[in-house]
Amino acid sequence: MPIFVRSLNGVLMILLPIALGFFLSRKLRQPWKLFGIGALTFIASQVVHLPLLYGLTALFKAKLLPNPPVEWSLTFNAVLLGLFAGLCEEIARYLVYRLFLKEARTWGNALMFGAGHGGLEAILLGLLVIVTLMQMITLRNLGLESLNLPADQLAIAQKQIVEYWSAPDYAALLGALERLFALITHLALTVIVLQTFTRNSIAYLLLAIAWHAIIDGVAVFAVGTVGPYWTEAIIAVFALVNLILIFAFRSGDAASPAPSST
Repeated sequence: MPIFVRSLNGVLMILLPIALGFFLSRKLRQPWKLFGIGALTFIASQVVHLPLLYGLTALFKAKLLPNPPVEWSLTFNAVLLGLFAGLCEEIARYLVYRLFLKEARTWGNALMFGAGHGGLEAILLGLLVIVTLMQMITLRNLGLESLNLPADQLAIAQKQIVEYWSAPDYAALLGALERLFALITHLALTVIVLQTFTRNSIAYLLLAIAWHAIIDGVAVFAVGTVGPYWTEAIIAVFALVNLILIFAFRSGDAASPAPSST
């Protein structure tokens, strides 16, 4: 059962965005091209996002940037990680809309675009879950002693393996649940960025950046304070708000975009 549930977690993470893409393609007649563009947009955002985080981490480790007091480190990390995620991903969405999707400015287009953006992230994480499971099965069958690790590293690895297999089955499915909430968030954020063009106001881009930063920042802070279960409950509330936002902006779908130089 533990192997089945952990496999199911990874498979669900992969299938959720694909199922969403098929739904949007058939129900709203959205082209898969938008899904692919959304996926490429996610990659482009991470080409900037990940090196930026690694660079900042190196600067803090080298003492070239002052580290916050220990009691503020979690809050500092939550704010910083949320802000950079919001900036990199929402600006990437904005630039793709501005440069490549000048004719794809409807609500349905935004949903397919957002499904691809959040979908590739979910698929990659799902693949990582499956690869990790295969590694854990291999290590459990072979035994860590065969790897000739130093004693301290062996103890750490043994602890990690015990924690992995001793986690309850329902905890193993948190990844798929979190990806469902994240997909909803990506749909909402893409719809919000779209308003930058349909309503000719840069304020909506700033709103998307701020909202993304708040969601990610709160999630990071919650994991470090109340643990994974309450974190998922908090993210579920955000997902509900995002569903409301998605349908709140649907009213403008049939309208022609306002002339924009944004």
